[in-house]
Amino acid sequence: MLLSVSHIKKSFGDLSVLSDISFSIERGEHFALVGRNGSGKTTLLNIIAGVLSNDDGVVALEKDARIGYLPQYVDTVMEGSLFDYVLLSREDILSDEKKLSKMEDEMNTLSGEELSRHIEEYQTLSHLFELKGGPSYRSEVEGALIGLGFERSDFSRSTATLSGGQKTRLSLARILMGSPDLLILDEPINHLDLKSIEWLEGFLCAYKGAYLLVAHDRYFLNRVTDHVLSLYDEGGRTYRGNYQAFVSQRETELITNQRAVEKQQHEIAHQEAVIKKLQQFNREKSIKRAESRKKLLDKVEIITKLSEEGVMRPLFSSHIESGKDVLSVNLLQKAFDEHVLYEGLSFEIKRGERVALIGDNGTGKTTLIKQLLSYLDDPDNPFVRLGTNVEIGYFDQEQKLLSPEKTIMEEVHDRYPSMTELSVRQALSAFSFTGDDINERIGQLSGGERARVSLTSLMLSHDNFLILDEPTNHLDMESKEALEDALSLFDGTILFVSHDRYFVNSVATRILELYNGRLIEYLGDYDYYLKKRDEFHITFALENETVSKENAKNTASKEAFSKSKEEKARKQKNERLLKKTEEEIEALEKSLKEIESEFEKPENMTNSLLLTELSKKQEEIKTTLEGLYLEWERLSEV
Repeated sequence: MLLSVSHIKKSFGDLSVLSDISFSIERGEHFALVGRNGSGKTTLLNIIAGVLSNDDGVVALEKDARIGYLPQYVDTVMEGSLFDYVLLSREDILSDEKKLSKMEDEMNTLSGEELSRHIEEYQTLSHLFELKGGPSYRSEVEGALIGLGFERSDFSRSTATLSGGQKTRLSLARILMGSPDLLILDEPINHLDLKSIEWLEGFLCAYKGAYLLVAHDRYFLNRVTDHVLSLYDEGGRTYRGNYQAFVSQRETELITNQRAVEKQQHEIAHQEAVIKKLQQFNREKSIKRAESRKKLLDKVEIITKLSEEGVMRPLFSSHIESGKDVLSVNLLQKAFDEHVLYEGLSFEIKRGERVALIGDNGTGKTTLIKQLLSYLDDPDNPFVRLGTNVEIGYFDQEQKLLSPEKTIMEEVHDRYPSMTELSVRQALSAFSFTGDDINERIGQLSGGERARVSLTSLMLSHDNFLILDEPTNHLDMESKEALEDALSLFDGTILFVSHDRYFVNSVATRILELYNGRLIEYLGDYDYYLKKRDEFHITFALENETVSKENAKNTASKEAFSKSKEEKARKQKNERLLKKTEEEIEALEKSLKEIESEFEKPENMTNSLLLTELSKKQEEIKTTLEGLYLEWERLSEV
């Protein structure tokens, strides 16, 4: 057994953080540590790493086993260049490398039996050097630095020039290259971009040592772990399988536990009723039977209900069904000065689809969402069209729509004044706001709490087209899962931006990737995207190369494209105006016929006052019609 943790307890003052935690890790096992915020995950890691002492219990590590620990916040004093700092993680390899080099030089000065002995020693050390991975060690260090987001030009940089996030990445590289028997990693992906996270996933999946890690990226946990240590319940519990397997097992446990608790409570209530009835008979025999049952009941071990405190229970629904075509986007583009963020973006969204918009940081995902919303305020724009009966609900990742001075109750109730306070309370409780929580001011809330307030308002809107910009930011893992379930059951349409790969995989039915200023479509979830990404990127590059060659032959193509787009927009606007003019002409011509029929009625022929009013109205309509006829001719000739 590599690591044994027995009955660990830890308190800070009167606050008990860890209570009777026990588990073990064998060599090669890959553990995720999960639990609510404040459940003691970081405290437990610090105790195992020897950074923090425990109040009670024992942490036992296999003799001579090495631990590599990455805390959330790295404040280590670093010296030398980036490359040398990571290289020094294996001083044993570097020492052997120097010895081998020295022995090679000495061979030139030896002969006979002494040379034979020297060669034999050299071969033994060389073999050990190879077993340690010495020949490939330097290239592996390079690979780790590049994999974790550093450039080759950074290798010679002084560690003194690094930011906090860069120091964390460098420390992670050094720890990984040290190949300890047990890795302890606290939020190792906090400062990594998607490419670096994927590199780390590959490294950890192939890692022969054991590790225990904390991370809030469930897709990451799903890919790199085969055990889960849960701190959701007192004492903790170990589950076999990855994160998804844990969620499934945990859900089954909660259902089974709930049934057992209800069954036991029903049985206790039944026994208490029988005891009361027996006591009411007031006979010696009945009283003894009652006392006997009471003793048995007192010995019953009450089944503890597994904790679900703080779990959200949202339910999204639309009050009206939209048309089949929800959103149509045609040749959308965005540039900042000379920098073109994207261009020529065209796509459609149909009723019932859940479309994820993904892409690297800086590709313009949030910009695209905001641009779509701004165009939707202008019904005459030629780029974005909404379908019939489409009602939009928008979730802003920055929560700018919230009023800091209002309480949670005021914020939601002011948006829906027709609702009773009880109804608003019930809605807020679905997002874990209960009791006095609703009297907290928005300005004093955490990011996760503000997100839950916005989601409450969104749920109450009952809109049929939800546009969500990073809805899972700041939410804990259980809240993310509750939101996933609710959105997956939503009867409307969703377009959302998210960097949470597990969330995308759970919710999306189609993916649009912003890549090099264009959109690539994937007809599936995130797993499908991963399978097809490299293939689609190669195809995209080849298509772009072809386009570039064509553009080289025709330097005016961009201008022609722009003119064509403007012409198309102008024609679309002209067609709308023409149709509107025709409808007005038709309505006025119908009014003229109605007036003429009024003139012909016998009872009106002697009513001079009515005839005068009809004549006046008739002239007004004819004058308006003349102008509309001229406008119709002008529009028809365009």
